[in-house]
Amino acid sequence: MRLVVQRVRKASVSVDDREVTSIGPGLLVLVGFSAQESVSNIHSARAVERIIQLRIFDDPQGRLNRSLQEVQGELLLIPQVTLTVSLQKGTRPSFHTCAPPETAKTLFEAFLKTAQDAYPRTSAGAFRAHMAVSLENDGPVTLVLDF
Repeated sequence: MRLVVQRVRKASVSVDDREVTSIGPGLLVLVGFSAQESVSNIHSARAVERIIQLRIFDDPQGRLNRSLQEVQGELLLIPQVTLTVSLQKGTRPSFHTCAPPETAKTLFEAFLKTAQDAYPRTSAGAFRAHMAVSLENDGPVTLVLDF
C-alpha cells in the first residue's frame, strides 16, 4: 500500500461537477494498492494509526510537532490506482502491478472502515469515479508512505 499524505487547509471531491465531500484543515491522503495485497496483509490499522499520529502540524513555536488528532483536523481518503503503476518500460503506465479493480475496492473499503473507526472525522472520495480533487496545500507538507 502506498499513501501520499498532504497537509491541507481545505480539500474537496467532485464527481460529474457535483461536490460529493469536502474537508477543512487536515490531511488529504491518496491511497493505492499493489497486486500482491489482500485484506489480510494490508496493515490498515498500523497505517491509519501512523496517519493520525504524524506530527506534521505546527505547534505554537511553528515546529512540526502536532498530530491530526491533536489539532482535531479532518481526514479525506482518496482511492488512487495510479500510485502503484509500473513505469519500467517506456512512458505509458502499466497497471499490472496494481490491485485489480474489485480487489482494490475491497481493500479501500476495509481501509476506510478502519480509518472511520479510529478517527470519526474521516471521509472519502468515490471509488472508480472520475474525480475532480481540489485542495489547498498547507506548507506544503507532503509525505509518501509505503506499507
